[in-house]
Amino acid sequence: MTVSALDTGTALIVIDLQRGLAERDLAPFAFSDVVANVAALSDAFHAADLPVVIVTVDDVPPGRTDLSGPRAAFPDGWSDAVSPFADDARALRVTKQTPGAFTATGLHESLQERGVTQVVVVGVSTSVGVEMTVRQAFELGYNVTVALDGCSDSEGTRHEYSATAVLPRVAETGLSADVLAELARRA
Repeated sequence: MTVSALDTGTALIVIDLQRGLAERDLAPFAFSDVVANVAALSDAFHAADLPVVIVTVDDVPPGRTDLSGPRAAFPDGWSDAVSPFADDARALRVTKQTPGAFTATGLHESLQERGVTQVVVVGVSTSVGVEMTVRQAFELGYNVTVALDGCSDSEGTRHEYSATAVLPRVAETGLSADVLAELARRA
């Protein structure tokens, strides 16, 4: 695991820290621990005048999979960001309908307009929303970093597999403290 540097144009992308997922059992980190770690990162990015993107999901793609069931509407408030992200007036907001944050959302264009060359991706779940967004960012040419204690999954084994077998192929990985240290070093 390594976080070698942060580009001058780095953005924080927060995946699916929303009400509809807040009550799920996660591993290896509880939802509340992920929120606390990501909140510290968000505060530091804002203090450094770097973009923070809050991504929520409000639908699923229409295609069939082995695990998809009948389509159902999400209850009211399901896709609302949790606190403190719900109240973050400075953050860029993106609503997605697929696991990855770049598909049909305009996120890439918004980041390009802001001169972003690197993204730090955090959120839930590690093996789906985070991993898909990381893969898309890598394919779009961003330098990508994942703060692994700012991520969690429905099963610890899924998080561990993503963290050790998948993400290191398309990103630098480390902990929130590593990213915070790089931000402090740049200040």
